[in-house]
Amino acid sequence: MINYGFTKELELPFEGAVEAVTAALKKEGFGILTKIDMREKFKEKLGIDFPNYVILGACSPANAYKAVQAEENIGLMLPCNVIVYEKGGKTAIAIIKPTVAMSSIDNAALKPLALEVETMLKRAFDSMV
Repeated sequence: MINYGFTKELELPFEGAVEAVTAALKKEGFGILTKIDMREKFKEKLGIDFPNYVILGACSPANAYKAVQAEENIGLMLPCNVIVYEKGGKTAIAIIKPTVAMSSIDNAALKPLALEVETMLKRAFDSMV
């Protein structure tokens, strides 16, 4: 168990898990801004074979706007990363905990916002089976 995110294994094939995570996030108001295919990049840049592993950059536009209003440089910490990867023949997902990610920023206005976003992400996470 990690302290900076929520993790679990799913009984879904990799591509199905990516689709299910994307749908669960959408239901909570998140869109996917970026999708980084680490398997593809490691092969292309390093010639290394690697299991399926994607990083999804999830964003709740309304909350991102609030965050930028509270802390101009918060873009360094955005978007919220969600990963989907193959592990031991299963598919795993992990979602960042914004309260942990934002804890290094000394801005009290961000704390309730980080908690709100984390609650939304946790609902999406919990809906995944």
